[in-house]
Amino acid sequence: MNLEQIKESVQYVKERIDITPEIGIILGSGLGDLANMVEERVNIKYEDIPNMPKSTVVGHAGQYVFGKLNGKNVVMMQGRIHYYEGYPMEILALPIHIMKYLGIKTLIVTNAAGGVNEGFIPGDLMLIKDHINFAFTNPLIGKNEEDVGPRFPDMSNAYDKDLIQLGEKIGKDMNIELKKGVYVMMTGPTYETPAEIKMIRILGGDAVGMSTVPDVIVAKHCGLKVLGISCITNMAAGILDQPLNHKEVIETSNRVKDKFVKLVSEIVKEI
Repeated sequence: MNLEQIKESVQYVKERIDITPEIGIILGSGLGDLANMVEERVNIKYEDIPNMPKSTVVGHAGQYVFGKLNGKNVVMMQGRIHYYEGYPMEILALPIHIMKYLGIKTLIVTNAAGGVNEGFIPGDLMLIKDHINFAFTNPLIGKNEEDVGPRFPDMSNAYDKDLIQLGEKIGKDMNIELKKGVYVMMTGPTYETPAEIKMIRILGGDAVGMSTVPDVIVAKHCGLKVLGISCITNMAAGILDQPLNHKEVIETSNRVKDKFVKLVSEIVKEI
């Protein structure tokens, strides 16, 4: 995606909003209810924006939501674009670039994830401290736009340590137990095999999913601070003797959404 295409997309959105967002929030599967708390709300469908693909996954509304949350100007992605939907990895960069060029300095990424750490239970919330990219590709492959970010971005502090500490403090103050761990991205759309989950655990993964890593890579490339939160919606393959399905993901997300909404809303207030 070249800079001219990014600017075309940004211009379309700018003409339809009257705020400058400070914080971007990506809402994962079943976690879209946070958008209902936004005041002075303006929705813009992805498919209406030039160059932008549309989200095709159940549980993803497929739109930007602009407005105020706890006194801060925010833009939310109510649903994200996934690599497994068939889009080129570089396309996944555009939604992040749009938010960056609209003005955000901080990005909060959320997802529904399978628990690999056997100390987790469905319904846990996990602050992401690092990730492993098992998609084996990267949204920055191709010509680099130096005006957007460096050719070789540093990923040693992909998830901002100060934001993680803030999340931990707020969780403690609100009496919400937060786990902390490493998120592993697989491409999907299949769920992992028990052998793959065993491998991920041996390599240091605590949760597994099919998103987030491209978002974070792009965000760091263009200079954003990132906080990541996983909702553990199910235990990964082989841990419990039961099949996996997307319905369970949505059901668990719905069960913990009040806790999740309160946590993220308070974090936004304190950033």
